[in-house]
Amino acid sequence: QVQLVESGGGSVQAGGSLRLACQASGNIDSVNAMGWFRQAPGLEREGVAVMFIGDGATSYADSVKGRFTIAHDGKNTVYLHMRSLNAEDTAMYYCAAAEGLSRWSLLERGMVGSDFGYWGQGTQVTVSS
Repeated sequence: QVQLVESGGGSVQAGGSLRLACQASGNIDSVNAMGWFRQAPGLEREGVAVMFIGDGATSYADSVKGRFTIAHDGKNTVYLHMRSLNAEDTAMYYCAAAEGLSRWSLLERGMVGSDFGYWGQGTQVTVSS
């Protein structure tokens, strides 16, 4: 089992920045990828960014490329650095961990929630214009 705890959400004005953190505990050696998803009210859950822990390879949603950066501290924490935030980034952000995420699957299907077996409780990000 893997436990994930997010932190760092909050309210920010458009154009501002936030950093989210996700601390993993438990059987983290079984995890090969960690990512961030978000869900705004009335919208589908969206994969935002993912990192393969072994080699640091990353993938981002088109909507956040160039503005968001996913990073790992080499231990048990994954970060999502967010800049140039806008109102469309307002959502609940969830950290997720996967065991055996396939790079082929990621390329073919993008970030799919069912590929991630562990989830945090979520942290709210609100961007005001």
